[in-house]
Amino acid sequence: MNKKDYYEVLGVSKNATDEEIKRAFRRLAKQYHPDVNKEAGASEKFKEIGEAYAVLSDANKRRQYDQFGHAAFQNNASGGAGFSDFDMGDINLDDILNDLFGGGFGFGNFNSRTRSSSRNKGQDERVLLNLTFDEAVFGCEKDIKLDLDVVCPDCNGNGGFNEKTCRSCGGSGRILEQQQTIFGYMQTQKICPECRGSGRSFEVTCNTCRGKGIIRKEKTFTVTIPEGVDDGYQLRLSSKGNASKNGGANGDIYIEFKIKEHPLFKRENNDIYLNVPTSIVEATIGCKKEIPTLTGNVLLDIKPGTQSGTKLKLKGKGIKTPNSLIRGNMYAIIDVKIPKSLDRHQKDLFQQLADTSLDDTVEFKNFKKYLKR
Repeated sequence: MNKKDYYEVLGVSKNATDEEIKRAFRRLAKQYHPDVNKEAGASEKFKEIGEAYAVLSDANKRRQYDQFGHAAFQNNASGGAGFSDFDMGDINLDDILNDLFGGGFGFGNFNSRTRSSSRNKGQDERVLLNLTFDEAVFGCEKDIKLDLDVVCPDCNGNGGFNEKTCRSCGGSGRILEQQQTIFGYMQTQKICPECRGSGRSFEVTCNTCRGKGIIRKEKTFTVTIPEGVDDGYQLRLSSKGNASKNGGANGDIYIEFKIKEHPLFKRENNDIYLNVPTSIVEATIGCKKEIPTLTGNVLLDIKPGTQSGTKLKLKGKGIKTPNSLIRGNMYAIIDVKIPKSLDRHQKDLFQQLADTSLDDTVEFKNFKKYLKR
């Protein structure tokens, strides 16, 4: 099914600020909420703008959408940044409205038929992992430790024992309050304060989790890092994050990398650059010079008369693209070094070279021509 562009749905530009996106959603939410707008198609329009806002108001999801479009949130989507699948069914428009309007928007329960059974996903966790240059280039395994929400082992996440239906909400998990708004008297649906939205209560509260159903626990994960990751690359550990507070799926863990610089190699995407110190003699008469690469030493063919700054390409000697067979290139930059101190014999040799007048290049000839003017 073809979907409209999210920016077009909200009527904002792709460079819109967070505040502009929020204002656009506020305006459209008031206009198309089914409790206010009874026209045909208003309900679907309201869902559409809610979906658009859920993506564009989240910095990570917006970045994924800008790069990959709607494909970013399809099941089994994959990309260089390791973005997550996004289940559009998890969007709860009541929660979005409550966040924006502080629970006082004044509309009825748009999701009343499914609200009590909704299972929200657990919170995601983000980790910044430092790697050496070699660890990033060749891949490695790392252990990470995180404090995460996990299901209480004593009550199996229920929060208590001897379950019964909540008296306040009758098991729906929500209660209705009537408020006077700019649209008149409207019903506002709120989470039941007694059962906190679960629709149930217990005769005995679990002492381990104190009724929350989850506890905080340190967990260790062994992470396999693919070859070629770079600064900002994200690795996703699906469903390894925090447990849900109402029985939904676990959140994800996102690992972002910070790569330490190498003393010799400079990286640009998957290409690497190496400055090769070269003597005047080597650059003048040419030579075979041994240089390091990522996979061992090689002989670099320096042609006679090579100038300082010359860039020599070593194809396929760069860094591998993560989860791919593609490799970048290596570039050797000739860096001709001028000696700072010479003995008498060396000075004589250089003087002999100067006397032979080697300045026969076009640049020298043009320079001399303008000196004679």
